[in-house]
Amino acid sequence: MIPAEHYDFDAIVVGSGVSGGWAAKELTEKGLKVLVLERGRDITPGPDYLGEHAPAWKVPYQGKRPRQLYEDEYPMGKRVYALSERNRQFWMNEKENPYVVDAKNPFMWIRADVVGGRSLLWGRQTYRWSEQDFRANEQDGHGIPWPVGYQDIAPWYSHVEKFAGINGKAEGLPQLPDSEFQKPMPWMALEQTIHGRLKKKAPDITLTNARVAILTEDLPGRSACHYCGPCHNGCSTGSYFSSHSSTLPAARATGNLTLKADALVERLEHDPVSGRVTRVHVIDTRTRERSAFSARLFFLCASTVGSTQILMQSRSEAFPNGLANSSGVLGHYMMDHTLGMSGMGIFLDNMDSYYYGNRPTGLYIPRFRNVGGQDEDADFVRGYGYQTFTIRTDWTTNFNSKGFGADLKDSLRKPGPWIWGMAGFTECLPFKSNRMYLSNKVDRYGLPQVAFEMKWSDNEVKLRRDAARQADRILKAAGAVFAMPGDSQDLTAEQMSLPGEGIHEMGTARMGDDPSESVLNKWNQAHDVPNLFVTDGSFMTSASCVNPSLTYMAFTARACDYAVKQLASGAV
Repeated sequence: MIPAEHYDFDAIVVGSGVSGGWAAKELTEKGLKVLVLERGRDITPGPDYLGEHAPAWKVPYQGKRPRQLYEDEYPMGKRVYALSERNRQFWMNEKENPYVVDAKNPFMWIRADVVGGRSLLWGRQTYRWSEQDFRANEQDGHGIPWPVGYQDIAPWYSHVEKFAGINGKAEGLPQLPDSEFQKPMPWMALEQTIHGRLKKKAPDITLTNARVAILTEDLPGRSACHYCGPCHNGCSTGSYFSSHSSTLPAARATGNLTLKADALVERLEHDPVSGRVTRVHVIDTRTRERSAFSARLFFLCASTVGSTQILMQSRSEAFPNGLANSSGVLGHYMMDHTLGMSGMGIFLDNMDSYYYGNRPTGLYIPRFRNVGGQDEDADFVRGYGYQTFTIRTDWTTNFNSKGFGADLKDSLRKPGPWIWGMAGFTECLPFKSNRMYLSNKVDRYGLPQVAFEMKWSDNEVKLRRDAARQADRILKAAGAVFAMPGDSQDLTAEQMSLPGEGIHEMGTARMGDDPSESVLNKWNQAHDVPNLFVTDGSFMTSASCVNPSLTYMAFTARACDYAVKQLASGAV
């Protein structure tokens, strides 16, 4: 046991993404001296956003992807629309930092490699969970019950929303609780038309603003969105929420933050006498030098896979199967959201209307299936929502049109019909067989490479089929002159998005009341190790159908508040 006066820091946070940034902010603002460890390189907000406003002629290959390079070094990342030569410096090079990919059943693990992590790249969709989401496991018997309910987390949702800045529209829906909203982003004319038709012809459907962590009103040090373009290339105004522009600067302003980049965490050191973690062992990714740092509190926020990998690598005589793993469930019950195009429609309404700017989001249709009970015609449990997009066709979508000469050129100058698309995000059930584990292969640092076993269940397949059927109904009610199918209504698991492709991996160190069935308690505190907290997606006990990042933020802030109080009382 290290004497209290000899600790290097009060708290150590591993990871600087959405969860790690919040842990850094909350702990430093409560007076703790905090070290944040990030395996990626450090970058400066603004100057290092190389593709933010760069015109095509200033970007290598005009921003297009060199095929062989992406095939060799980003074989999974190349599946993500956001990766390009404008922001490749943010992404993890998979050739240099491999994981084991099963060719027959691949898992798609997408990583960033910079300070701020995936908070620089995420889609910024931010939704609260409902009481129905927190009670789903208990009600239908899939997975263990959550040890918390909506009322426990609601104040923390409000806490993080006010700082992050969430724009959206209040709807009063029990299945999608309202947030602390800034003013909503404006709609396109066609979306207003569709909204009116759905109210009459499909009243069970709510079409509302996507709730996104992008400012529509200024906050201190950050400006409202000016609709300039793709957010994933960087946002020097801080209009979209990232730890880079928001939580880390707030932590730095306290004078209590130390941030160490290029710091790969090898393992946590557990003291069997005190039962606590005492040190973190780190490899410098540039020099390969090893070092160690001590603290009284440890927060793992390295992402679902990253944090669980660290716990698995932190074996000891007391925990031969991984730190804090007396339950044996570490690495199991992995979840992700399935995604895909459920349907698109062509519309000839509002042809005399256009739009300006680049609104960085679409609209949203909240869950409407199995709400308040099981629908009679539903052969599945849980539900899904749609993230929608609206585009006006132009020469970029019509350049293969038939024609010749001046008439063709003139036609390409004119905007064409509207397209409104619906991308379904469906819930994934927790199964023990879906897991990550450490393989026998090692990486360039001598650490085990991660491997995965995950397949979609029949319930996920049925959800996607139903999402396709309902999309067809909604498109027709909306007035599409032609409804184009997305997913087949006879879809198979093999035709679905890859596990991991939703980039919402969750659940490998789940929370629960029973230590024999879970890794963490309701405060995100390890049952077996009282000064260890895990607040990224690995704590999730079920998946809901909404994007999870806002829930990570709320639980992280709540865990920090609890941990500091426990530290002050001498309990940890």
